Amino acid sequence: MEDVLLSLHVLAGIVFVGGSAVAASLFPRYAPVAVAVPSGAGAPPVAGTGEPGDRNRAVAVVLHRITRVYGIFGVVVPVAGIALGVVQGRMGEIWINIAMVLTVAAGALLAMVIYPRQGEALSDPDDGRRLRSLSMFAGIYNLLWAVVVVLMIVRPGAYP
Repeated sequence: MEDVLLSLHVLAGIVFVGGSAVAASLFPRYAPVAVAVPSGAGAPPVAGTGEPGDRNRAVAVVLHRITRVYGIFGVVVPVAGIALGVVQGRMGEIWINIAMVLTVAAGALLAMVIYPRQGEALSDPDDGRRLRSLSMFAGIYNLLWAVVVVLMIVRPGAYP
């Protein structure tokens, strides 16, 4: 049973958390802006020539959908992880508790900040300020997951 839970936990993390992290990170690059931003004025280069005209609303809509769907399916990761921790009798280890707190923080950030702001960026494009903050929040989301992965590998405070 442990092997099945561990496999499910790792595979779901790679596919769903990784997918939502990539989609959240790429969204600002393709989302529409209301005002043309000159190349090199803080706007990241976008596919092709790097000109703001290369933004693609259809791609941004797909990335928004991936962020939502993979974020929802990503719930499998902590559920399988908790089940694995219970089966192994490791729920009292500090690294698991810290990882769970960081997982909740990452999920809350995705559900309450990133996804809603992506929707706002699609429905009411601005001059790119919102997209810059979305990039920052996507980076924080990715950093939280990176710390969780390191905790899973290093396991500080693990019982022998």
